[in-house]
Amino acid sequence: MIRQITYQEARERLFWAEAVEALKQGHRAARPEIDDTFLGPADKTLLNRSCFIPGIGYGAKAVTVFDGNAARGLDTVQGAMLYFAPDDGRLQAIIESRLVTEIKTASDSVLGALLLARRDSRNLLVCGAGKVAASLIDAYTALFPGLERISLWNRTHDKARALAGACEARGLNVAAVSDLEAAARSADIIASATMARTPFLRGEWIAPGTHVDLIGAFKADMREADDTLLQKARLFVDSRETTLGHIGELKIPLAAGVIAEEDVLGDFYDLLSGRGGRQNEADITLFKNGGGAHLDLMIARYIADTTR
Repeated sequence: MIRQITYQEARERLFWAEAVEALKQGHRAARPEIDDTFLGPADKTLLNRSCFIPGIGYGAKAVTVFDGNAARGLDTVQGAMLYFAPDDGRLQAIIESRLVTEIKTASDSVLGALLLARRDSRNLLVCGAGKVAASLIDAYTALFPGLERISLWNRTHDKARALAGACEARGLNVAAVSDLEAAARSADIIASATMARTPFLRGEWIAPGTHVDLIGAFKADMREADDTLLQKARLFVDSRETTLGHIGELKIPLAAGVIAEEDVLGDFYDLLSGRGGRQNEADITLFKNGGGAHLDLMIARYIADTTR
């Protein structure tokens, strides 16, 4: 019988440190074969992500992304992930996409920060107040125990206050802020998970030594950081293949000549092999979390193995 793994039954059995380790182990395997397709209008998209990694298996995640669903009281992203065994192709599990995406997205970002952020980072700024922002707060808190302050900013301040209140009720030191510039200037790490289509993080605000973690932009017309920030930072991605030609955060400035492909100094395969990374404490590092299908597959295997 094929297992169906839901968010509700499995979430409490999964841990951020283990998920990050699953991504590290996955990047020690052969490089993946990946294919993505986007169908439908910009605000009502069907996204299909497929992947094969020798020794890990096959995966296919199909989700719809409807920008207007939040106003309807529905999840913006809905779908499922199919995980197939590497040796015989048998379907091992159908996993609720929310579970895979939540664990994958935050683990991707925190692994990037563990490889690039300053070890003495104390102040985290999270931009956005949705479910991704909530999981980022949890993941950063778990794997950066030295954090002393977490600031939360959102275009709609009431949403930031609501999420901050929910976090505080669980004993986390999270405060909603309204002055984005001031919060950005004082942050050691900035993690941004918004649906922005035009840049709102300005390079002139970012102090030397800051690590910037960009999650929100996942389509060709989306950006969170301005050209100045891209030009002054050391640029890294989780995967060159799934970011440079696909995501507006890099695709738009690359097409405009603002940056060149060689300005992207490495991805996880490079960083986990000890190539590139932060050179000194004053570097501004910028990491683009593209969340490719290979990362979904690595996390799907972790979920399937953990919930047997």
